[in-house]
This record gives sequence, structure tokens and C-alpha cells, in this order.
Amino acid sequence: MHVNRRSQGVVAALASALFMGTMPVFGKQAFALGFSPLAVVALRSAIAALLMLGVMNFQRQFFYIYPVGLLGCLIAGVLNGIGSIFYYTALSHLDASVGHLIYSFYPLFVALWLWLDRQQISRITLLRLTLALPGIYLLIRTGHDPVNLSGAFMMLLAALFYALHLIINQRILYEAPAPTVTLYTLLAMALTVGAAFAIAHPVLPAFSLSWWPVLGMAGVTFLSRLTLFLGVKNLGGLQTALLGLSELLVTVFLAQVWLGERLSPAQWAGAFLIGGSMLLMALDQSSPEQRTSSGWLRWLNPPHLPEIDLPWQR
Repeated sequence: MHVNRRSQGVVAALASALFMGTMPVFGKQAFALGFSPLAVVALRSAIAALLMLGVMNFQRQFFYIYPVGLLGCLIAGVLNGIGSIFYYTALSHLDASVGHLIYSFYPLFVALWLWLDRQQISRITLLRLTLALPGIYLLIRTGHDPVNLSGAFMMLLAALFYALHLIINQRILYEAPAPTVTLYTLLAMALTVGAAFAIAHPVLPAFSLSWWPVLGMAGVTFLSRLTLFLGVKNLGGLQTALLGLSELLVTVFLAQVWLGERLSPAQWAGAFLIGGSMLLMALDQSSPEQRTSSGWLRWLNPPHLPEIDLPWQR
């Protein structure tokens, strides 16, 4: 893999993790101010999608996407929207740090979806997963207070949907640029959660409430999705997901500083295992997963596209 491309992917994936690590803390702040989980996810998704549309208006060449790619982005956005509903509903029952730590099972689900799609997984990647999983277990099972099981189950479902949306978008990113994939995925996600909000809880929160956590979430959602797909394009879904575990450290730190949450010594040991998994990235020279003519996602492969003169290449 070209060194510059890999470096760009690593920086993008770490930036995405930094942004995403703040969202559970913003979410808990919004709940404390009186926002419901559905209102939080609907408002932050809608504002983030509008931000993306505003930016893309100055780069209109990125609106182009081949039809199957558009369909894939829409499906990925719907899946991510459903996962977001599970995530923020679960977060209302869990501490921010514990909830996001459970969510961090998503690299395992990414590996599972890739295996089902007939993609190869390197030994060093398996080693990184082997280090990360017991770390996540220690973070979940060794805390001071028992974990809400229904919240934990919903958080695992959120991780499953998030992983699947990553793998679908990875197929599309073989041809389409990251801003294009971000736009259509965000729009589909916003429509999905907006529909759920309209059906279940159609009353907007009072404007007298402080909206800064929701606005903060919208901003980091916009930035995290753009950098996320740039990372997936240059590194592949699994490598981006493994680097994304660094968002745990951001969440845990902010939850301790802003929310007063605390981890046990064993949970800190789990955090160090996850940190070791991230450090092994320096030894992991895996290439992004390759598009194949087989696998259950092969239908997302585009028809033959010219190699030059696409709108985003002009």
C-alpha cells in the first residue's frame, strides 16, 4: 500500500475516533437537560446532514454516484440510523463510558461480516482482536456497579448494525470518494431516525432548553462520518474499526472529567489492552480489503466505470 495513502487513512481513522469518542458524553448531557433519546438522535442527524449538504454545494462534482452505489449508501444509512436508535436508547440506561465500551465490540462484528463476504483477515489483525476483546470484557464485567442487561443488549445490536454499515460502504468506496458516500449515507440515516421520531415522539424539545450538547453532537457527527469513510477508503473497514477503538479512551476520559464516572483497576487494565491493540497498528501492514466477484455483497460492485473523467476527477 502506498505510504501516503496509509498515513492519510490512519490520521483520518484516528480523527474520526476522537470525534466519535465525544458523542456519548454529549448524549448524556442532552439527556440530563431533558432531551429524549429519539430527539437526540433525530436532531443531531438532521443538522449533520444539512451541514454536509451545505459543504457539498461548493463541491457539486461529489454529488455524482453510480446507481448501485447510491442504493448501497441508502441501505447503509438506514442500517446506521437503526443502530443509532439502539445506541442512544441504550445510552439512556448505561453510563457513557460503560455503554461505549460495550459498543466497542463492533470490530469483532466487522471481522464477522468480512469473513462472510469471503475477505481474508491477517494474523496480526487477529492478534489485535485477541488483545482487544479481553480488554473490552474487563471493562464490562469488572466495574463497581452491575451493568443494565437490556441496555447492554441494545448496545450490542447498535454495534452489529454499525459494523454492517461500514462493510457495505467499504464496497462503495472502491469507486466513490468519501464525501459522496458520507453525504448519501448521512441523508438516509437522518431520514430513518427522523421517521422514527415522527412516529414515536413527534414533539420537539422546548427551545428554552440548552441545545449546546445536541449542536455539539451534530458537528462531531458531520466531522466523524467524513473522516470515518476517508479512513475506510484508505485502510479498509477492519483496520479503521480497530483504530476506532481509541474513541474508548476519549469517552472514558471525558466521562470521568465531565460526568464524574469512575473505572475500577481491572477496567483500567482492559483499557491498556485496547491501547496495546492500537499500538500494534505500526506492525500491521494489511492492505484494504479487496473487491471480489464473490461474497454476499458482490451485488454492490458497480458496472464498468471509465478510469478517467468522472465528475470528482475534473
